[in-house]
Amino acid sequence: MNLTQRHRAARRLGPARRAVRLGLLATAGLTVLATATTAQAATGSRAAHGIAVADDIVHTLANPGQQHRFQDSFTVHQYGDLYAAALRNQAEAQSWACTAASPCRSVALSFQIVTMAGENIHLDAQNVSHAANHDCAGCQTLAGAWQFIVSTPEPFTLSPAARRQLAGIHRSLDALGRSTAPVASVQQQADALAAQVAALLRSAAASAPKAPGVHAQVATAAPTVTVHRMLTG
Repeated sequence: MNLTQRHRAARRLGPARRAVRLGLLATAGLTVLATATTAQAATGSRAAHGIAVADDIVHTLANPGQQHRFQDSFTVHQYGDLYAAALRNQAEAQSWACTAASPCRSVALSFQIVTMAGENIHLDAQNVSHAANHDCAGCQTLAGAWQFIVSTPEPFTLSPAARRQLAGIHRSLDALGRSTAPVASVQQQADALAAQVAALLRSAAASAPKAPGVHAQVATAAPTVTVHRMLTG
């Protein structure tokens, strides 16, 4: 399948539609309300008339009042035939004004999985991460964004078995919020989980329906799994 990819700003959306959420958002520390600025996530998805938009954002902010912040998002958007798609996956982590004697820790991780079908799809896919320490000596700050795009000639949906496996990976991602290991170790573990997701999706895509009259050996008709990874910290 031929994909035309461009980079431009994606819109933030309201309630999710035609998206499958596997598990809940995980936060470590204080309970987070929808209006909180210390740790939050927003997810939007919609598809109509062959056009899909998906927007997943995770943000954490640690400071002397809330020194340890963690949040992850693990979202699956399953679409059928598409003409165009705008995808944005974003993780942001900040640490502010902690001291070397009592440092902050801020970690934001986002996994976005998208399945789509068709040829010559106009794809605008953005995968962004940003981590920053502000007057924060010795603070540990990590933002990681992983975006998985599954493209197939014909529509398909992930099997119940595949979704259960993804749910298990999500639980492992959630568990990183309880880790006290350095953020470099958290990054390595998140990368290992991303590799599991990629392998699972490649296996699932291999069994997707083939386009009518197209032989499996034709490269342009073969399913593809594209992984975008962005880490800052």
